[in-house]
Amino acid sequence: MRLRADPQPGKLPAAKESMEYELEYGTDKIEIHKDAIAPGERTLVIDDLLATGGTAAAAKALVEKLGADLVGVAFIVELDDLNGRAKLGGCDIFTLIHFTKRRV
Repeated sequence: MRLRADPQPGKLPAAKESMEYELEYGTDKIEIHKDAIAPGERTLVIDDLLATGGTAAAAKALVEKLGADLVGVAFIVELDDLNGRAKLGGCDIFTLIHFTKRRV
């Protein structure tokens, strides 16, 4: 896959698109090269962790902004109690490991 969203804004050398997203205390921004994804290209966004969903939602928005066909979003770990899925607007989501707070 040719997609690489850089977690450190300002580091990508060529023409880029960016998306700002909300953090618990402030905002952040991710970037992607404008030519990383062609319009209509089938694209899967993969991230290590789904917590509140801000980063994944921003990556999803960038893929859609570039005109690609987002086929899904995948994660290694999901923190279920933070409800990050709600920010992903009904796209297909796959997670390997789910963590839920134990209630005693």
